[in-house]
Amino acid sequence: MKLIDKYILKKFLVTFFFVMVMLVSVICVIDFTEKNDKFIKNGLDALIIFKYYLTVFPFFASLITPITVFIATVFITANMAARTEIIAILASGISFKRMLVPYAIGAVLVAILTFFFNGYIIPNANKFRIGFEVAYVKKAFYFVERDIHMKVGDDTYLYLQSYNNSSDVAYKVTLEKIEGDQMKAKLVANRMDWDSTTHKWKVINWQLREIDGFEEKITAGTQLDTTLSLSPADFANNYGRQETMNMNELEEHIQLQTARGAEDVVIYKIEKYIRYMQPFAVIILTFIGVIVSARKSRGGTGYLIALGFALAFLYIIFYTFSRAVAEAGSMDPILAVWLPNIVFGTIGGLMYFTLPR
Repeated sequence: MKLIDKYILKKFLVTFFFVMVMLVSVICVIDFTEKNDKFIKNGLDALIIFKYYLTVFPFFASLITPITVFIATVFITANMAARTEIIAILASGISFKRMLVPYAIGAVLVAILTFFFNGYIIPNANKFRIGFEVAYVKKAFYFVERDIHMKVGDDTYLYLQSYNNSSDVAYKVTLEKIEGDQMKAKLVANRMDWDSTTHKWKVINWQLREIDGFEEKITAGTQLDTTLSLSPADFANNYGRQETMNMNELEEHIQLQTARGAEDVVIYKIEKYIRYMQPFAVIILTFIGVIVSARKSRGGTGYLIALGFALAFLYIIFYTFSRAVAEAGSMDPILAVWLPNIVFGTIGGLMYFTLPR
């Protein structure tokens, strides 16, 4: 690595972390002012609030990492262009492509850290953050869905008319065992209670029909213990739940919800795709930032930095729109999530080949 590589890489990383700390600090201050009334209402002490913002800080940092990298890249490159440092670099025989190497190294380092933190570190921190917000910031949660159908085994299907998450009781329960296209057993009950001691469900006032060819056996009772691939957590508040899972937990949950035929599985798939997409966004936006700000502008450094902010804002709008489209199911989730990278990557490639060297 040459001296000029170390010089650019150091400026890139230092500026990135400085901009990151400044932006996230401002966001946290704004967030605190918005939530302060609820903190006072719940009588929270300074220590628990401080702990909350220790978990909020990395969450916001992760959220704005691609934009922060872009802004930092535009800032340092525009300053180098204003001081004619880039002209001097190119005049010394170093090609523009070669000058991109330290930026690429810095972007890859940030991308690797982003993937590692998003996949394994921040989800653990989010467990406290989400729990705090559910307890003190959000309104009380009540499960209001009705006529719930789900698969709870390889050949077992469950129907609930309603569920009360305050008492962990399900009403009007039907449990069916179907092999191929034939029903082998059907259990009907008035309700089903969760026993927190045994971690099993108690089926109350039940009737069981067992079918074997043309023969049918009917039994009934007042109480029956049963074990299902189901727990009260499946009916709990799902606010931010996907953000509390590391990559392994997220993959397992996606497989479980897919097997159950759950409709909300798309939310977890989108979270997974975003965690893979974001590191590439860091690299793409870094190169666009260099290309946008490498030329000395008549408008000065301020113009280039303003242009950088405008492009960053455009990316945020595009990203937000594509995520909303993915969650609405109007487009394949993986395509919708990756669309901003595809579009901006194409724009970056066109800009690179049209850039005067």
